[in-house]
Amino acid sequence: MIRNVTPTIEGGLLVAITVILGLLTIYLPLFGIFVEFFFAVPSAVLTARQGVGKGLSALFMSFVLLSMLIGPLFALRICLSVGLCGVALGWCVRRNFDAVRIFFMTLVVASAAQISSIALAGFVLDADIIDTQLKLVRESFDESFNFYESMGVAKEQIAQAKANTDAGFQVLVFLLPTLLTLASLMNAVTVYLSSRWIFPKLGMKMAKLPAFAKWRFPSLFFYTAVIGGLGLYWGSTRNWLGIYEIAINLLAVSLIIGLIQGLSILSAVADKFKLSKLVRVLLYTVIFLSPFLWQLTATWGLIDTVFDCRKKFLRDGR
Repeated sequence: MIRNVTPTIEGGLLVAITVILGLLTIYLPLFGIFVEFFFAVPSAVLTARQGVGKGLSALFMSFVLLSMLIGPLFALRICLSVGLCGVALGWCVRRNFDAVRIFFMTLVVASAAQISSIALAGFVLDADIIDTQLKLVRESFDESFNFYESMGVAKEQIAQAKANTDAGFQVLVFLLPTLLTLASLMNAVTVYLSSRWIFPKLGMKMAKLPAFAKWRFPSLFFYTAVIGGLGLYWGSTRNWLGIYEIAINLLAVSLIIGLIQGLSILSAVADKFKLSKLVRVLLYTVIFLSPFLWQLTATWGLIDTVFDCRKKFLRDGR
C-alpha cells in the first residue's frame, strides 16, 4: 500500500477495496468468480501490516457494509469463508511463518469457516442448507428422467439410469465431508496464490512453497488409505453404514493426497529429463482423463510417502 498514509487511512482504504471486490463478485457475471479469488487479499495485507485485531475489525466493517448493500447472507458467506482466510494468512505472514505453516493454518481456518458459514446460514434460514441443495440436485435428475421418458426413451433404460444415479447420489452423500474439505482446500489455495502474487507488488515479503517436484506428505496417509480400504470392505459387506461412511472419506482424502504426491514425482522426473511445459501439461491431462491412470498415480504417490520412491529413481534424490 501507500507508505505515507496513517494506519487508520490505510485500514479505511482496504475496507473500501474489500467492499468493492464483494460488489464486483455479485454484479459481474462469470468474471465475478475470479474477483472473489482476491477478496481476502485486503484483509491479509492489513493483518500482516497492522495485526490481527485491525484485520478482524476491518473484516467486520466490510461485513456490515456488504450486508447493507447486498444482503447479510452473501456478506456472511464471503466474509466468513473467504475473508477469515485472509486474516489467518496475514497473521502467519506477520509472524514470519514458513510457507507450509502459512498454507496449513489457512486451510485449517478455511475448513472451520466453511462449516461455520453453512451452519450460520442454516440457522438464519431455519433450514438444512446441505439437505436443501441435495434435494435440488435430486429434483433436477428426476426432471431430466421425466423429459427423456416423454421423448420415448425405453422405461427399462430409464429405470437402469435411475438406479445408477441413486447409487452415485448415495455415495455423494457419504462423501460430503470430503467435498467440504475440498471446498476449504480451494479457498485456501486461491487465498494463498492471490496473496502470493499481490504481496511482493506491495513491497511485502511472503514465504514461497517448495518446488512442486519436492513435495512430500507424511506416511500417515498411506496407512489411512489402508484403513479406509479395509473399512470400506467391512462396511459394505456387513452393512455397517457408519464404518462405511468414515472409511470412504478416509480413502478419498488419502487418494487425493496420493495423487498430488504422484504428480509431484512425475514433476521430478520431468525436471530430471528436462521435459517442456507442453509435454508436462499433456501428461497431466492424460492422467486426469483416465480413471485408471490417476488411480495408479495416486497409489504410487501413497507408496512414495513410505518408501520415498524418487530417491530410487532419481540419482540426485530430487
